[in-house]
Amino acid sequence: MDRQNLTLLTDLYELTMMQGYFKNKDKNETVIFDAFYRANPNGGGYAIAAGLEQVINYIKNLRFAEEDIAYLASLGIFDSEFLDYLQDFRFTGDIYAIPEGTVIFPREPFVKVIAPIMQAQLVETAILTIINHQSLIATKASRVCFAAQGDGIMEFGLRRAQGPDAGIYGARAAMIGGCVATSNVLAGQLFDVPVKGTHAHSWIMSFPDEYTAFKTYADIYPNACILLVDTYDTLKSGVPNAIRVFKEMREAGIPLTSYGIRLDSGDLAYLSKKARKMLDAAGFPDAVISASNDLDEYLIDSLKVQGATITSWGVGTNLITSKDCPSFGGVYKLAAVKDADGSFIPKIKLSENSEKVTNPGNKTIYRIYEKDTGKIKADLICLADEHFDTSEPMKLFDQVEPWKKTKLEGGTYTLRELMVPVFQNGECCYTSPKVMEIRDICQKELNTLWDETRRLVNPHKVYVDLSQKLYDIKIKLLDEMSEK
Repeated sequence: MDRQNLTLLTDLYELTMMQGYFKNKDKNETVIFDAFYRANPNGGGYAIAAGLEQVINYIKNLRFAEEDIAYLASLGIFDSEFLDYLQDFRFTGDIYAIPEGTVIFPREPFVKVIAPIMQAQLVETAILTIINHQSLIATKASRVCFAAQGDGIMEFGLRRAQGPDAGIYGARAAMIGGCVATSNVLAGQLFDVPVKGTHAHSWIMSFPDEYTAFKTYADIYPNACILLVDTYDTLKSGVPNAIRVFKEMREAGIPLTSYGIRLDSGDLAYLSKKARKMLDAAGFPDAVISASNDLDEYLIDSLKVQGATITSWGVGTNLITSKDCPSFGGVYKLAAVKDADGSFIPKIKLSENSEKVTNPGNKTIYRIYEKDTGKIKADLICLADEHFDTSEPMKLFDQVEPWKKTKLEGGTYTLRELMVPVFQNGECCYTSPKVMEIRDICQKELNTLWDETRRLVNPHKVYVDLSQKLYDIKIKLLDEMSEK
């Protein structure tokens, strides 16, 4: 966290390729790279873009320090002329990106880099490691929050994250995805997000008895009194002792503004329903029942179906690691090279797997909404200079299976271009919103999805289509490649 210069946060082959370009190509040759992903994580119907703010900070600080160059020299594989060139290295290109909090879909670029080839090559690894991780966790968080049906989700995963950076930036991403708070105090400080937490079992065990532990805690935190009730026996000891403390607080005239119990083990559906009856019978119908213990979206959904009376959820390991899908799968591919007359020559990557064939050229993305509902109809990848008239009909077809077609009548849809300029000529031209503002943006974005796309199992697919011009260029390149 204290190393702002992440220039060497890269794979070695990025640097060996850079030296190869330096020796054998025009180092100022401008190229376009697209970062995109091929399949939605967690078997879902969408993903959430996150991590752009850290990418911006990375690009702003992109420079080789003396100790970096000394280390590279020690490897014995880089020439002195190349190392001398690195001393004045800066990013001078353009970057376009889909803003954080935006709903995204497979195969559409979430970052586009237009820069001299050596610069565009170097930034690949850092862009991917930053955005892959944060987009993954933001997406997982949005699924967990969807399962909770409006209940608050607290991110509790720091101690189970894969190291400090994953815990800190994972907490940030979880907040973007919809969590109401994090237990991570440093994330709270860095990103100005709410932090929450109560006490552990060790607090209870350190006192002579459970009641004394609860009473002491309530005396210290009367306005945030959530008591962990499962240290010894939830229903015979924990809940009765919590009720005793709540009664004493009420009799002492202490306002019960934020209070309740937390369950961290056992049959959460059964225990929560029993605890709810006990709390209600004692005159505490507004007491919160929160729960933790290896929760994820599927377990929360199941507990909801079972009638669990839990209204606040602490989700840790399965959220901060996205345990069932621990990688996002974003890739970074060359899409075009600028020729001598200033126009871009489209480039394409072939594969026996049709899903891995890339989309060539200088592109942008338009989101198509149904005018009546405001819901997403499809996304359209097109050439950057293409424009469309929403008063005219639009024909859409699947880029992998082009015989699948849809016709939109003029006046029945609206368009929004997704990518925005972030860097122009090496200078940042974009200001990142605060995390809680991005969270609000994300909630609005999620509301443009159909419920069928958000469901946890077998979600409806949102189509990402190509414009006719882009499709024609792609087919032409494929035909030319097959004739060689």
